Parts: sequence; structure tokens; C-alpha cells
Amino acid sequence: MKNILFVASECTPFIKTGGLADVVGSLPQALKQNEKMEVRVILPLYNEISIEHRNAMEYHSSFHVQVGWRNQEVTIYSMEYNQIIYYFVSNEYYFDRKGIYGYYDDGERFVFFSQAVIEALKHLDFIPDVLHAHDWQAALTVALAKISEPIHDMKTVFTIHNLKYQGVMPLGAYHDFFDLPTEHIAGLEWNGMLNCLKAGLFHADKITTVSESYAEEIKIPYYGEGLHPVLLDRGEDVIGILNGIDTKEYNPLTDPNIHVNYRSSKVRKKENKMFLQEKFDLPVNSDIPLYIMVTRLVEQKGLHLVQHILDEFMQEDIQLIVLGTGDEEFETFFSEAANRYPQKLVTLLTFNEKVARQMYAGGDFFIMPSKFEPCGLAQLIALQYKTAPIVRETGGLKDTVQPFNEITNEGNGFSFLNYNAHELLTVLRYSLKVYSNQEQWSQLLKNINKCQYSWKESAHKYANLYEQLIPIFV
Repeated sequence: MKNILFVASECTPFIKTGGLADVVGSLPQALKQNEKMEVRVILPLYNEISIEHRNAMEYHSSFHVQVGWRNQEVTIYSMEYNQIIYYFVSNEYYFDRKGIYGYYDDGERFVFFSQAVIEALKHLDFIPDVLHAHDWQAALTVALAKISEPIHDMKTVFTIHNLKYQGVMPLGAYHDFFDLPTEHIAGLEWNGMLNCLKAGLFHADKITTVSESYAEEIKIPYYGEGLHPVLLDRGEDVIGILNGIDTKEYNPLTDPNIHVNYRSSKVRKKENKMFLQEKFDLPVNSDIPLYIMVTRLVEQKGLHLVQHILDEFMQEDIQLIVLGTGDEEFETFFSEAANRYPQKLVTLLTFNEKVARQMYAGGDFFIMPSKFEPCGLAQLIALQYKTAPIVRETGGLKDTVQPFNEITNEGNGFSFLNYNAHELLTVLRYSLKVYSNQEQWSQLLKNINKCQYSWKESAHKYANLYEQLIPIFV
């Protein structure tokens, strides 16, 4: 039996802002099927974690860590949930706040978290063989594990969920926050700044990211966010493993959030569409193709492309529902567009999980023309709900969506290659053409029904990676 400790800043069902939480919540559940390993998770105890979960936690241990001049107390709590043990790092000064990111001292907060995790290894009733850290907020645990060696011969894995976010601080933070010899600065510094994510890349035994295509893309300047030289240097240790989704959680046959449950019934899916149309005061007509977008309203998601062609596309006989929050530019754009097309376009500037599920269930097409996309979970959820994704060929979108070919009848969605608005418009119009051809549309839905993106295969690849690092599994 070998022990794996996940370190992350968020995890379902406790706290979530994005796909990172879904992965950290789902992957250990899949890995626990492997009898050769035990996986546990450690994360911050945020104020916004529910009272229900807090009441289920038990006191584990207390100690102090030094963050610059601050002598900070750490209290570790633990609980078991779905047969996985979770540890929570508690500190009121850093984590008793509204929300989990977006503070001026986020760098210091996650320096503290990383130091607390490394110190906690001396107190836990669990000795990890592999420490597996996720994204910049946990990256320093990998660096500190290599520098201080709290556990002899413990191996490390670092997973990049989104290279854009790196945890950059002034170089002076090294002496302000760490009690380390100057010789270690080089492993944490990049372009004259302290860079948490770079520290993880430099020190990890293995680096993974969340799709095979993204693992290659980030080695070139366009996608590398300034760190491509480091990733090229570590090239042989960078591995792409596609994310999965929790297919029990996202299951239209059992989902309590949707209007009518279904497996692959066109009739029941149309009932969900008409429910949406009625709910949002759109003309109720099951034959009108319904496009949906469930997205953060940010540049990464390809929204500048949508801006350029939306008015042209809205001339077609279609409906569009947009759900999400984000940058003021895009919130304003979609609000004004909804006012221009009240019978065709609905904009919901919020995020509501129940409404999102209803949209996946009622939509015919899911639009996701991302500028870059490490993996993407939304297109996988769309496929689960038999909604055809329309994506740009980048990262995990390229790896999971195969363009429909009316000649060979292959493909599970629609895609375009270049970051170009009129390529998006062309593929949107092609999707309409397929939708209007009953035979082709039926074939596309048959292809979607065969798609399977559970965690099973990906978990097997992670298990193999751990076994490469710690080969003696008994």
C-alpha cells in the first residue's frame, strides 16, 4: 500500500470556484478503486466552508509556522467523506474571509498554506510516498518538500490546471516570507520575480497537465505564458493526462435538477428545451435550435470572437441562452445583446448550478470557442447531457471533441482551428445545416451517446505515474 497526499486550494464538495475543485474532488474517488494506494487530501479551512461540513470535522493537531516576522498558529482538522480522509489547515488571519481568492496578500496566504502543509507532515497519521500538488496555490509545497525533505525519499507530482495563473510576487518576498538560504532563490525566481508556479515546475519529480494537447502547447511561446523555457527544459517530465468528470454526478438519467430525466430520448430532451423556453420567456418551439453558453465571461473563453459575429448569427432562426459572470466588458455586451433580441437571446449574469444543469439538458448546442483551454470540463458535461459542443481546436477541447463529418458520419461535435471570428461563424452555420438534416442530426446524437469521459482511464494513468515514481507497490 502506497500513500498519496493531494494538496490543493479548493475541492468539491467543500469549496469551489472552478474546475480545479471538481478534479481534486473527483480524482481521489476514482483512485481509491486501486487497492494498492490510499489517497488523502489537504486544503485550507475557509470561512465559506459550510457549517454542516465543519461540524463533521475533528480536531487533529496544532503547531506554529513562521511567515516572515509573523508566528502563525496552525490547527489541523480532519474528516472522512465518501471514504476519503480530508485534512483542513485552519488559520483565522489568512482564511477567515469572504471568498477564497482576490486579496492583496494572496501570495502570502498561500506561502503560509504551503509551509503549514510541510510542517503538518510531521503531525499527520499518514506518511505520503507521493505529494501531489495542484496549481500555483499549492506549488510551493513541492519546492519546500524538496528543500527541507520532511519525509525521506518522498516523491512529488505537480499538476498545472491553468498556466496563466502563477502566483507572482516581488523577489523581496523570498526573504520576507521564507527562512531559507539564498542559494534556493534560483528555483523560485523567474524574470526577477518570485513565481510560485515556476517553483513547482522546477522542483517536481513529474509534471502533469490536464490534456495531452495542452502539455505540448505550453512548450511554445503562444501558450507558454512566459514559462515555456522551463517547460521545454523539463520536457520529458511533462505529461498530459486528460481530466474526466464524475459521471454519477453529471447524469441526465438521475439528475434531480433537470425538468425531465432521460438517457438518450430525443422526445424527453425536447421537453427540457421547452421547459427552458417557457422559463425564460422565449417562444416555445421544440424545433428551434437552442444554443447555450455556460461560461466565465472572460477573454480566455473566446468571447471576442462571439462579439464580432453575434449580430450576424442572430439573423438565423435560433435561440441562445448565456449563463455566467466575469469581466464588465462581456457582461455589458451580452446584456445589451439580450435587449436587442428579446425573442431570441437570454443573458443570465449569475452562476446557478441548477440552471446550468437545466441548460445542459435543454440545449441542442454548447458554444465554447476558447482562446486556450487546458482541458475544459463544460464540453464533457455537455456531451453527458447529449448536447453537441462547438469548440475551437485547442488543449483539451481538441482532445475531446471530434468534428462531425457528414461524409464518414464520424464525430461528436463541431470545431474550428484558427482564432478567427468568421471561422466560428462558419462552423455555427454548419451546425445549423446538420441540425436541419434529420439523418445527419440523428447520427451525430448516436455518436455522442457513445462518448465516455469518466475518470476511470485517467485515474489508471495517474496510478501508473505514481508507480513509476514508487515502483514497489505491495
